[in-house]
Amino acid sequence: MKQFTLRGLPKEIEKRIMKESKEKGISVNRAIVSLLEKQATTGKGRSNKNVYHDLDQLFGIWNKQEFEQFEKHLEAQREVDEELWKQSG
Repeated sequence: MKQFTLRGLPKEIEKRIMKESKEKGISVNRAIVSLLEKQATTGKGRSNKNVYHDLDQLFGIWNKQEFEQFEKHLEAQREVDEELWKQSG
């Protein structure tokens, strides 16, 4: 495997690498590789998918009736207007 030398790393990056190394009990090299894999668009079959938590407090708060009502409204929005579709093409 090819080796790289990194110079001029920002302090925040250096701190993150050291934290990863210490928390996981792995070498600094392995911590860098791990962090790069997490950020790469494709790393060992993974894709970079952003995970957001801004709506977590809403998860699981609907009852069954509210969910069914939402699904009903959503289904109506998914209908394709054939005439409008033909005009846009």
